[in-house]
Amino acid sequence: MLLAVPVALALSAAACRDEKAPAAAATAETTSSWPAVAWPLTEDPAIEKRIDELMAKMTVEEKVGQIVQGDIASLTPDDVRKYRLGSVLAGGNSDPGGKYNATPAQWLALADAFYEASMDTSQGGKAIPILFGIDAVHGQSNIVGATLFPHNIGLGATRNPDLMERIGKVTAVETRTTGMEWAFAPTVAVPQDDRWGRSYEGYSESPDVVASFAGRMVEGLQGKAGAPDFLDGSHVMVSVKHFLGDGGTTGGKDQGDTKIDEAELARIHGAGYPPAIAAGAQTVMASFNSVNGEKMHGNRHLLTEVLKGRMNFGGFVVGDWNGHGQVKGCTNDNCPATILAGLDMAMAPDSWKGFYETAVAAVKAGTLPMERLDDAVRRILRVKFRLGLFEAGKPSQRPLGGKFELLGAPEHRAVARQAVRESLVLLKNQGGVLPLDPHKTLLVAGDGANDVGKQSGGWTLNWQGTGTTRADYPNADSIWEGLQAQVKAAGGNAELAVDGKYKKKPDAAIVVFGENPYAEFQGDIPDLSYKPGDDSDLQLIKRLKAEGIPVVAVFLSGRPLWVNREINAADAFVAAWLPGSEGAGIADVLLRDAQGKAAHDFKGKLGFSWPRTAIQFANNVGQKDYSPQFAFGYGLTYADNGDLAPLPEVSGLSGEQKVAGVYFARGRAAPGTGLRLENAQGHATKVAALPAALHDNSLRVAAVDHKAQEDALRFSWAGTGKASAFLVADAPFDVLRESNGDVMLVLTLRAETVPQAEVNLGVACGEGCAATLPLHDALAALPKEQWTTLGVPLKCFGAAGADLTKLTQPMRLETAGALQFSLSRVALGAINEADHVFECPKP
Repeated sequence: MLLAVPVALALSAAACRDEKAPAAAATAETTSSWPAVAWPLTEDPAIEKRIDELMAKMTVEEKVGQIVQGDIASLTPDDVRKYRLGSVLAGGNSDPGGKYNATPAQWLALADAFYEASMDTSQGGKAIPILFGIDAVHGQSNIVGATLFPHNIGLGATRNPDLMERIGKVTAVETRTTGMEWAFAPTVAVPQDDRWGRSYEGYSESPDVVASFAGRMVEGLQGKAGAPDFLDGSHVMVSVKHFLGDGGTTGGKDQGDTKIDEAELARIHGAGYPPAIAAGAQTVMASFNSVNGEKMHGNRHLLTEVLKGRMNFGGFVVGDWNGHGQVKGCTNDNCPATILAGLDMAMAPDSWKGFYETAVAAVKAGTLPMERLDDAVRRILRVKFRLGLFEAGKPSQRPLGGKFELLGAPEHRAVARQAVRESLVLLKNQGGVLPLDPHKTLLVAGDGANDVGKQSGGWTLNWQGTGTTRADYPNADSIWEGLQAQVKAAGGNAELAVDGKYKKKPDAAIVVFGENPYAEFQGDIPDLSYKPGDDSDLQLIKRLKAEGIPVVAVFLSGRPLWVNREINAADAFVAAWLPGSEGAGIADVLLRDAQGKAAHDFKGKLGFSWPRTAIQFANNVGQKDYSPQFAFGYGLTYADNGDLAPLPEVSGLSGEQKVAGVYFARGRAAPGTGLRLENAQGHATKVAALPAALHDNSLRVAAVDHKAQEDALRFSWAGTGKASAFLVADAPFDVLRESNGDVMLVLTLRAETVPQAEVNLGVACGEGCAATLPLHDALAALPKEQWTTLGVPLKCFGAAGADLTKLTQPMRLETAGALQFSLSRVALGAINEADHVFECPKP
């Protein structure tokens, strides 16, 4: 463990007081790669005096409370009142009343309740206003009706820093309306492997582009340091994230290890932090990943010596969702080492109480020095005073509290619409098919044409961005709606047919397709192939082309993907990224105006290099042997010759490809996984052909239909003895990181009988390592003879004893009683992707 750090390593009292002083003595050898940054805020004697007076009265328990942040799904205002916590957050799937589509008024009422609890001294304690933090990944994207901007990958294509500042201002205003004063943004990652599921949260693979945006976004959210409106009631404090190296992990694995020398770490992954610090960023969020094997939440050199010392960061460092629990020697409930390393506030969403109690004990035992605790508390209080929280009153009484008309206000949507227009990148325009004439008949097709959730991507109303409906977006236009309105206004005719089966043959077709929403964990992929095993989008384009219809492809994605076949098949190809709520911005660029000219030209330039093959993962400008399909900075305008010679259609892949997190699909085990049956005596058989059965007929398997012919299996237990059906992987795999969030094992199934005996759902992780969960009640409660989804949180298996770092069996179903159900898919999924969710047994 790291708890035996000498007290001498803690900050001196003088250093704690001086915002300009290095946080720790740092040698030239360890920090010379990093720039020295000028912190823009001078010490305010009045604030320091108030901090001194307050801290002199605070108990150890009250001080520890300030460094703990819990999630609204796991604590109540009464908990804040009792434990005097310094902050609460609303995680990706945490909402008032547990409803992803909670009203703005419900959000504001919750913010009021937490604030009032923090100021209530009826049970003792000091009145210290709480900080309410919330993700604002692309606008205030948790709130129904808010303006949804393009994700950062699209914004990076605009190359417009001025626009970033305007976006920051809008996001701050809309965040303040519902009571929060802290936005967990901006993300300044520099993704280097597009397989990473958070690639779309990065502006670019280029550190220069990221650096040009970081400070301007901070100024938009917070206001300009030193200006009268800095951190006033129409701005929010930021959390620049994730420090450090999250975009450089080996294999693009989220929360993985970034193996890199320090000079390159500073040049590439540190690029966004100096401008953000120079702009007065109030918080920096520590990253989940490791750097050269050491978890960032425990990396004293980078958090304290580099960030607070060399770069003179004068705000406070906050953790990420239980990230401290991944530090060597720590658990989610017990990690003084993370505070010793330089974290000032631990994000302990569901572990806040245990973290609080162990931190109090560590301070009293001397293993967490009072000097380090005081420094952390002082940094947090200083930010609260700068925000004016002690005088602000409850959120509903602040300048923008309750002004819900500002959510999705026309002037805000206009900024987002401009961002959409400028983010679009034209890769191909054969024969000048674009811009299209709105006076003619246009077909709009594809599953992304009229789906605001799909065009908005992950981190939209919930963590993964799944399970939403059109009604959840009252202040938005789908891409179809934007096109329809402009074509109708011009006197033309537009028809929506998702499957491309039109009523009247069109003069041209716009096919909108792409990735379905995802976020961290779920978004990691093994290669850059687009929808492996499913060429329905390609066939739609080809069918329309075969009928003599020019086709414009509009591709929705959170990263560049290998789509050479789709590019070849279409006449024009537009990388639209994840545009958000303003689908009309796409119509602005694709259509001619009343005079027959382009209403708006393409301005977007690739911020990420486009791959030549599906295995071109390391594809970044400036690297050795750089040879992309479309280079960084590529992007046609209407003045350019948009003709493109046919691209090679060799993906570089061999054999059947795995899909990340999918273990059983279309009625068969996924590549790298096998299906087996086993009876009570241990006699097992591999399911290689259908029908199949154990030799004693205790368990039989047959093919049935779900969405296609024989794309599911029916499992029939005879009730004559215990028998199991299980999936076994060719090699152990690690889902520990997924269990840290709300990722579940999702079974797509149809229950056909009520279980007659106990049913266990389990996983295995090698000899003597397994976990089982009682599934009888969950299965019995499912509707009969109806396809549905049942989600089981991965953390349930971890709590039951499984080592989730080395799973060998991702699913094992076992019963001794009669039972029959059909199964078509077993895969990892978000909580919003399941119709029914299994509740973990209480310890």
